Amino acid sequence: MPDLNRRQFLAAATSATVASAASTRPPNVVMIYCDDMGYGDLGCYGSRIRTPNVDRMASEGIRFTHFYSGNPVCSPSRAGLLTGRYPVRAGVPRVLFPTDKTGLPGSEVTIAQMLKARSYASMCIGKWHLGHLPEYLPVNRGFDEYFGIPYSNDMTPRPLLHNTETLEEPAKLETLTPRYTEQALRFIERSKGSPFFLYMAHTYPHIPLGASERFRGRSPLGLYGDVVEELDWSTGEILSALKKHGLDNNTLVMFSSDNGPWYLGSPGHLRGRKGSTYEGGQRVPFIARFPGRIPRGRTCAGVASVLDILPTLSRLCDVPLPGNPPDGIDIWPLIAGQRPALDREALLMFDNTYLQCARWRQWKLHLARYNSAAYSPVPAGGRVNLPLPAPELYDVVNDPDESYDVAPEHPEVVAEIRSRIERLMAGFPDQVRKDWTEAKTRKVAPTAVGNFPRLAN
Repeated sequence: MPDLNRRQFLAAATSATVASAASTRPPNVVMIYCDDMGYGDLGCYGSRIRTPNVDRMASEGIRFTHFYSGNPVCSPSRAGLLTGRYPVRAGVPRVLFPTDKTGLPGSEVTIAQMLKARSYASMCIGKWHLGHLPEYLPVNRGFDEYFGIPYSNDMTPRPLLHNTETLEEPAKLETLTPRYTEQALRFIERSKGSPFFLYMAHTYPHIPLGASERFRGRSPLGLYGDVVEELDWSTGEILSALKKHGLDNNTLVMFSSDNGPWYLGSPGHLRGRKGSTYEGGQRVPFIARFPGRIPRGRTCAGVASVLDILPTLSRLCDVPLPGNPPDGIDIWPLIAGQRPALDREALLMFDNTYLQCARWRQWKLHLARYNSAAYSPVPAGGRVNLPLPAPELYDVVNDPDESYDVAPEHPEVVAEIRSRIERLMAGFPDQVRKDWTEAKTRKVAPTAVGNFPRLAN
């Protein structure tokens, strides 16, 4: 009996030591970032696709209903997430292609680089899309390890990389989600003794779609449904691994998407899709779970953005902000359920270097728009960003699909947002300000409200 008591005492002491260490070390961070997943593609956002694991995340944490990506397309959104800065300020205003020789500038500081100050282990898995040359890859931007495809899966060549080494070319699309998941579980297991940052940047549901044999044909909603259900399975595996290794109560897990859906997928009841600064192009799912720190089953209607992740982690993980000031704000009071909303500056929405609209409080003001839809035939004279004949104002709380222009009824709101835009634009790079000035001086023909603008003859 004395031996048994001694063993019990040592076991209890060891458990107390582990628990004490876990409580004093900074939290682990997992960011699950899908590619082209729409606001309406998850069960907890109204989809008929089965996503029980992500839905459970929402029921055990908080679900945002007014969360915005950094841009309506891939590369800029990722730059915004990892730097906390508008992509036009971070040097990635457009999608990068395999022929490009540039990437996220070395002067920009990523979340992974910021967290090095607290000795975080870090891994990027999946789609990078911030430069494919070695100097731009994740292992040279603060991450300890990388496994994935350096850009979108519809681009060629399509190498699967480990760090900077090519493992397979072309990467087998139907194997990506299970292989990414296997890498994530290995990283969690070997990093469990220290704080870690896992950036799980899925390739899907960007087209061309690919699902493993286990999931192909499983959803009643076609291959797209199969792919989303496999992403949900992957999320469940990560949550299970955190619980298995005793990390559940010291890990913030976030789930979101880089922009709205492309040709397939659902923007929910929002207007627009990928490539559009309408709500359907940039309002995306965002769910955060942190047992003991985030109340269960909350919904937040406050305005928030992917630009807010870096400054929020700076506070949560107790690390200084980078020298480049972020455009996002600390939204921990929203995530933790302490505040329903935060008073913040207008959130600007760009396509390439062109400012098109801004969100402030419940209002969305459209000032410019291309003369044709994204991914559609280019009109004679080219696709051009033009000012609208008159500003369009939408109350996106009561009118989320931006169907009813209320600018004539609220001229004071239009004036307020325009004033905020001009004040903010004064601090942007020269090219952005030049494009903004030029857009305002172009003469356009009268067109119906909500239509594409066109140059005056």
